[in-house]
Amino acid sequence: MRSVEFHFDFGSPNAYLSHRVIPAIEKRTGVRFEYVPVLLGGVFKLTSNRSPIESFAGVRNKLEYQQLEIRRFVARHGITDFRMNPHFPVNTLTLMRGAVAAQSLGVYERYVEAMFRNMWAEPKKMDDPEVLRSVLKHEGFDAERLMELAQTQAIKDQLAANTARSVERGTFGSPTFFVGEEIYFGKDKLGEVEESLLAG
Repeated sequence: MRSVEFHFDFGSPNAYLSHRVIPAIEKRTGVRFEYVPVLLGGVFKLTSNRSPIESFAGVRNKLEYQQLEIRRFVARHGITDFRMNPHFPVNTLTLMRGAVAAQSLGVYERYVEAMFRNMWAEPKKMDDPEVLRSVLKHEGFDAERLMELAQTQAIKDQLAANTARSVERGTFGSPTFFVGEEIYFGKDKLGEVEESLLAG
């Protein structure tokens, strides 16, 4: 059976929308997605890329079309809980380090769901340490332990290594998917990802 990886950063609305569609693909294909945390800012730095909000800022109609495409995707997949974060763009460095820390604490899946939800369904200013601490406590995590672990050198190094390896494999943005070593970029490629998984 083929393997599939989802390289993501909580700061990407398109990563969140992919996250909401992935469970249905897993059910249809019988293949579990492996969620790989990467730092989008690091990806941009390593690839000389910029976020769409920066790179398309001077292009007439481009950002408007992106918003239209998001609305179409949301409608197509019946996603009812997406809200554009009013604090976007949000610095996700601590959130992504927290994801790596959550892996080591055995609470990774729950952490991923909680962070995505508080970024894009019940949007908050998640780069504010006090907001993050409050969210972690509300979601039932040991906030102090998680945040302390997220600042250790081992966790910082692991996130940096994830990001560098992802770029070496072809990543330049989020969301990126790998079926085996075949790369797919963007939420609109999820159909092709599913086809590849079903083809085995």
